[in-house]
Amino acid sequence: MDLIDRIEELQLLIEEAKSVPLSSSAVINRDEMLELLVQLKERVPDEIRQARWMTRDRDDLLARAHKEAERINSEARAQRDRLVSDSEIVQAAHREADRILGDAREAASKLGVEAEDYVDQRLAAFEIWLNKTSKAVAKGRAQLQGSSTASVGPEADPGVSIQAADGPFDVTEHAFDGTQLGAR
Repeated sequence: MDLIDRIEELQLLIEEAKSVPLSSSAVINRDEMLELLVQLKERVPDEIRQARWMTRDRDDLLARAHKEAERINSEARAQRDRLVSDSEIVQAAHREADRILGDAREAASKLGVEAEDYVDQRLAAFEIWLNKTSKAVAKGRAQLQGSSTASVGPEADPGVSIQAADGPFDVTEHAFDGTQLGAR
């Protein structure tokens, strides 16, 4: 089950929570909520690592393309130097060397563009996924804030704490990065 599925499961848990009579508060099973949040926390770092790997892959592809271009250039220069000094042969050799150098530059340029296109596509897909995740989290937080502020009153700090079935549960702006998640 991926991160979006976990967020949707969390949202469904909140939406289907039993209402507290005469208020807009809801009773949520703490164990289920904590389990889903732990799963969310465990899943997010994998997605971020995947983005880092894509960036490293791009750098590796570009480095290999430059190395291959340099190797081809060196071979072309060496081949040119080995040719006989007869003027017709030398002229033909210069033309061939220039052609080889042009081909090498073109191949290196094409490989660099392909590497950048690949990484750009992967990062675009990751950006779309990240935006969907952000929207799902924002929707879940908004629903939690709506039920929390309606029961406490206008002076409550929205999004700071939510009354769960067994007690208050601390929710901060950075709850899903794993640094500020915990029960009070």
